Amino acid sequence: MTITAILDSFELGLIYAILALGVFLSFRTLNTPDLTVDGSIVTGAAASAILCSTGHSPLVALLASFILASLAGAVTALLNIKLKIEPLLAGILVMLALYSLNLRLMGSRSNIALTQSNTLYKSFHAAVQSNYSSLILGIIILSIATLSLYFFLNTRLGFALRATGDNEYMVRASGVNSNLMKLLGLSLSNGFVGLAGGLLAQYQSYSDVQMGVGMVVIGLASVIVGETIFELFTKTVPLLIRLLAVSVGAILYRLALAFALSCGMPATDLKLISAVIVAIALSTGVMKDSFLKKKISFTSNSIKPAKDGESYDMH
Repeated sequence: MTITAILDSFELGLIYAILALGVFLSFRTLNTPDLTVDGSIVTGAAASAILCSTGHSPLVALLASFILASLAGAVTALLNIKLKIEPLLAGILVMLALYSLNLRLMGSRSNIALTQSNTLYKSFHAAVQSNYSSLILGIIILSIATLSLYFFLNTRLGFALRATGDNEYMVRASGVNSNLMKLLGLSLSNGFVGLAGGLLAQYQSYSDVQMGVGMVVIGLASVIVGETIFELFTKTVPLLIRLLAVSVGAILYRLALAFALSCGMPATDLKLISAVIVAIALSTGVMKDSFLKKKISFTSNSIKPAKDGESYDMH
């Protein structure tokens, strides 16, 4: 695997880490599987591409990406809260609707090129004049996003949001509006996803209506891989470390894909590789428990019962 491939994987991994933060917020914090992600990331990319191609500031484009994707998450939450549609099905319905809405947003075009438009990555590269400008910018943006989410989750509102995912009935008994927490959580979650989409469009210099396919799998893979690695070393993981673990998981996920491609794996099999990575990460906990049980069983069987007046003998 070449240095260029590794660098590209890190740069993309930093963008996907923001996507993974959004998935972490819905999947782990709210304990809600949200499939809106596959549509809202395209919404963010489309909004970013449209505004950049029409001469607007790239920062304004990213803000629009966050807001529009947040609205998509809010619709998913409202379908669940008001119409009592299951969260999984509500996410699927919004994801389907977003495909048509994203096409309308893009002017009925399947893709928009930004090769001739100003983007945040181009502006930053012109300012720092470094071959690692995209990497530096990605680290800065991810750091701001991670710290913002960390400080928010440590506010009273953030604690209420986290408690809603842990025990909704207890939260209601405490006088907190759990429905409002769900609305806030899914909106913020998809806002981060939309921000990732906006950054992805500006990084790749194009937006495509099909670019959201499988993005929820990428987010889940990043969350699970990162958490699995950190849980191998300690059982108790603080919130900030968990958020950092998500980012590490996203980068490792991209590196794994790059390694697979460098080994001759065709690009058409990337989704298969993604599924295998998620399956391995999910099964790690089961394999770890099985290993511990066998270790305990082996240890107990290796001790002979002592006879009267004799000490224990070890094989």
